[in-house]
Amino acid sequence: MLRLSLLPFAFAVVLLAIGCGGEPATEPTIAIHYSEFTPAVLEVPVGRPVTFTLRNDDPIAHEWIVGTPDVHDIHRVGTEPFHDERPTEVTIPPLSTLETTVTFAKPGDYAYICHLPGHEAYGMAGTLRVVEV
Repeated sequence: MLRLSLLPFAFAVVLLAIGCGGEPATEPTIAIHYSEFTPAVLEVPVGRPVTFTLRNDDPIAHEWIVGTPDVHDIHRVGTEPFHDERPTEVTIPPLSTLETTVTFAKPGDYAYICHLPGHEAYGMAGTLRVVEV
């Protein structure tokens, strides 16, 4: 009897896990641990403010730079040691949490990458899917 009563709960958990019927996130948290972004893929709405919580659990600083390929091309060879002026370019100090709010004007896939030396090559990148709601 107990197993049957847990069946609806289990079904709901599965639906949430695969993202059926869910709205794009407007207040997502991106965790950084062992030089990896979690989640590696995130969906947010176009044209609405999205407040990202960036939580760095590592003992070293990281960057969260989100944008199109041309933005990332600039940062791969850039010389900015610290980012704090653009909401799509943030430096997160070690063992800290920051928030940044961004409104994306166009739908599409945008990469988020840490461009500190070697971090992108190590796999410190994710995909931000900006979708129509």
